[in-house]
Amino acid sequence: MSHGHAMSPFEYKESQFFQTFASVPEPAFDSADEQTRIWGRQWGCTNDVGRLRAVLMHRPGDELNIVDPTKKMPEVGGYGDPEQGWYWIGDTLPDLAAMQTAHDQLTAILKANGVDVILIDKAAPGAMKQIFTRDSCISVRGGAIVTRLARKVRRGEELPVTQALAKAGCPILGTITGTGVFEGGGFALIDEKTAVCAVSIACNAEGVRQLEGILNHLGIELIKLPMPGYRIHIDGAFNMIDVDKAIVNTNELPYFFIDYLKKRGIQLIELPPEDSPFSLNSLAIAPGKLIMHGSRTKRLEDRLDAAGIELITCDYEPVEHGGGGIHCSTSPLARDAI
Repeated sequence: MSHGHAMSPFEYKESQFFQTFASVPEPAFDSADEQTRIWGRQWGCTNDVGRLRAVLMHRPGDELNIVDPTKKMPEVGGYGDPEQGWYWIGDTLPDLAAMQTAHDQLTAILKANGVDVILIDKAAPGAMKQIFTRDSCISVRGGAIVTRLARKVRRGEELPVTQALAKAGCPILGTITGTGVFEGGGFALIDEKTAVCAVSIACNAEGVRQLEGILNHLGIELIKLPMPGYRIHIDGAFNMIDVDKAIVNTNELPYFFIDYLKKRGIQLIELPPEDSPFSLNSLAIAPGKLIMHGSRTKRLEDRLDAAGIELITCDYEPVEHGGGGIHCSTSPLARDAI
C-alpha cells in the first residue's frame, strides 16, 4: 500500500498543463529562428567586417548650440566649459549645416549599400557628442550592450540610445552600471570568438570587468590593451577591414598585440605617418569593402588598393572637427556572420 502524497485535482491539471504547454529553452535566444520570430530580425554582430545590415546613427542637430564661442580654452586648443562639461577641440567652431551635409552623405552611402539606418530621434539635453553613436552602444551576438560614457559632456547619451534600440526592437543584452565606464570606440571584434578592448580613462577596469562578463557568457575571449597616456579608444589604432586584414597605427598598439595579430595571419596595413588619423577611422560594410574619408596624401588609399580593398570615399571633415570620424559615427547593430 503506497503512503506517497496523492496528487490533488488542481495539481493534476497543473501537471497536464505544463506537459502540454512545456517550457521551451531551445532554440537559444540568439538563434536565427528565435530572433526573427520574437525580435523581427537577426540582431547583433559576431565580427566587424561581415555585410552590414543595420546601424545606429544620430544626425547632428540643435545640441551643438551649446558651444559658446566666448568660452575659449587655449589650454585644450579650443572651446569648453568645465562646469557644464562640454568641449570643442580646434579653432574652427561647429558648422552645423556642413556637419549635416557630411552626415547625410554618409547615410546615403549606407542606404545605397542596403544598410538599414536606425536614427536616434533627439539627442539628450546638451549631449553635443550624440552623433558619435559608436561609443554608447556595442553590438554582439543576439543584441546590444548599452555602455556608460566616461565624460560629463557625454553622460546622458545612454537614454536616447536605449530608447532608439527599444523602438527598433533590438534586444538589450546588458548595460554598464555602477562605477564602470566604457565607450564603444574602445572595443573591436576580431572574430566570433575573440574581441579586444582598451583599458583607459574612458574604459576603466570596472567597465571592462562588466563587459567581459557579458562576453564570456557568449563564449568570447576579451584581449585587454592598456592604452598609452591619455589615449582613450582603440579605433584610432586598430580597425578590422576584412576577415584577415586590419588598418593599424603600430605606434599606439602594444607589441604583444601586434605580434598576436601577425601570428594569427592578419595582414597589417599601416597608417602612413603623414596621413590623417581619420583615414583609419573608417567602416567596413562587407569583407574588404570600406567607407573612409579620403586620405590627405592618398598613400593609405594606395596601400588599401594594393591589398584588394574596395573603397568608397566620403568627405567627412566637418564632423571630424568635433573629434570623431566615420567609425565613431556608426554603431553596427546587425552584420552577417562570416
